[in-house]
Amino acid sequence: MTRQYFGTDGIRGTVGQAPITADFALKLAHAVGRVLKRTEAKPTVLIGKDTRISGYMLESALESGFNSAGVDVVLLGPLPTPGVAYLTRAQRAALGVVISASHNPFEDNGIKFFSAQGTKLPDAWERDVEATLRQAPVWADSANLGRSRRLEDAAGRYIEFCKSTFANNLTLKGLRIVVDAANGAAYQIAPKVFHELGAEVIAIGCAPDGLNINKGVGATHPEALIAAVKAHRAHLGVALDGDADRLQMVDADGRLFNGDEVLYLMVDDRLRRGEPVPGVVGTLMTNMAVELALQARGVPLVRARVGDRYVLEELEKNNWLLGGEGSGHLLALDKHTTGDGLISALQVLQLCVRSGKPLAELLGDLMLFPQTLINIRLKPGQDWRASARLESETLSVEAELGQDGRLLIRASGTEPLVRVMVEARDADQARACAQRIADTISA
Repeated sequence: MTRQYFGTDGIRGTVGQAPITADFALKLAHAVGRVLKRTEAKPTVLIGKDTRISGYMLESALESGFNSAGVDVVLLGPLPTPGVAYLTRAQRAALGVVISASHNPFEDNGIKFFSAQGTKLPDAWERDVEATLRQAPVWADSANLGRSRRLEDAAGRYIEFCKSTFANNLTLKGLRIVVDAANGAAYQIAPKVFHELGAEVIAIGCAPDGLNINKGVGATHPEALIAAVKAHRAHLGVALDGDADRLQMVDADGRLFNGDEVLYLMVDDRLRRGEPVPGVVGTLMTNMAVELALQARGVPLVRARVGDRYVLEELEKNNWLLGGEGSGHLLALDKHTTGDGLISALQVLQLCVRSGKPLAELLGDLMLFPQTLINIRLKPGQDWRASARLESETLSVEAELGQDGRLLIRASGTEPLVRVMVEARDADQARACAQRIADTISA
């Protein structure tokens, strides 16, 4: 059975349009509550959110839906997605709920869930929830309704957890760091984490008004961070997205480091300390230069489908710890059960402090291959996979690139598009090869 509402990362859409409406949120929570009660008599769920104005509406609706099914609710207030995952596990709750559309604009919102272990739930659980949604509600009577309370120190607990992942014998004293929280869930938390570890912190993107999340700031708009680092002559800059599970970093020269480079630095930190790194998981989009650099150090890279849940699945299958995406979703499973922008930043800062070297020097000769990405809109009914001409052109491009480049052709999961990506040591070659494939599909 296919899922009607759940996508790759929960349920997401435009506020006021199905399914991101108050009535659907209530029905969803009621259905989830009924699923939980099949295995636990009186379950408790935690609800956290980012700073979108619609979060108030969805929070109230979810709270009522859970209570109506006889489920207790603990409200966390604004808290990063990984913070909800952590507290769900720490509080021994049955489920964690996050109200957020991550890096999307404020007009969107979403609802996603974490298991009692702080991990994302399997497709089978989501299908079970959708099947229950189609059934008539079973309202709890007055004596068996759920209760709600607020966890007043949720932010403080998560701050201490983040700090615990940074080596006790190290400090950030002497570092001036610009922190950009995207006017999102980490707007209070992120500056405190770095300040309490000793850094001088300049905060930007930390003044949410319900409408400005991700607007011109954060990991998806790093130009704001680059400008602030230069203006304040900071040593480093850290940018998160709206729910703080995504990270981009900037050095004192204003150079931006994406998730692929940060992942390599996290591996480098382990190797320098003599810790084994049996393998790393990237995605189909991970830059080939990172793959080659890891292989040169004896660390294999396995590519998963695009999406942090698929990276996690591959890590668990191989029993590995480190993985991530170029977008900045990074996983260190010995530190946290899910991607966490703050914890990822702290792992890189440890390396900077220990080595006394800036990010660019730590990356050494690692130079990302130029990538060209072209989106081709398909004609109605077009079966691009059956094209003999495309097959021939693909073989020609792959032969031309050889060991110094890579071609990736994949269909969009949400639009009638084919995405063509070519990377090569030479930018002109990457562009030319990508255009050849695009022209073949368009013909």
